[in-house]
Amino acid sequence: MVVLEPMTEAELQSYLDFAVADYAQEHVKSGRWSEGEALALAKKQYAELLPAGVASPQQYLFTLVDPEQQRKVGILWFAIEERRGRRGAFVYDIRIEEAYRHQGYGSQAFREMEMKVRALGASQIGLHVFGHNQVALEMYQKLGYVATNISMVKELDQMQQ
Repeated sequence: MVVLEPMTEAELQSYLDFAVADYAQEHVKSGRWSEGEALALAKKQYAELLPAGVASPQQYLFTLVDPEQQRKVGILWFAIEERRGRRGAFVYDIRIEEAYRHQGYGSQAFREMEMKVRALGASQIGLHVFGHNQVALEMYQKLGYVATNISMVKELDQMQQ
């Protein structure tokens, strides 16, 4: 069982210490950003989304806690947004600590989130997953998420002339 506890400002800062750099590297790995610009772009995006830290409007940041084991197992962050006249949630991040992965915490967190999202009056949940993150992609598909947009790339070998 996992419980979503509101994240404290200290927990947010600890999360950001890792998350911003990791997010930058995910964009480099996916080919969207260059190594030189990635960290600055990631910092900018996080600052825009969380201008008031855990009190940022429409942002919901949680620490995932296993109450039976009395341990923190990860984080979950989603926002409530209005798009095309529909109120929905968008998952910005879910992270399960490495020692607790593959134990069902991610799926449990998503089920708990669905209840919170419904209570906030939203009728759908969206998310983005990097194509190289097969583990996350498989979990989302098992939970009923479907692809709505797929970007693909093929790297070409340089031909010698």
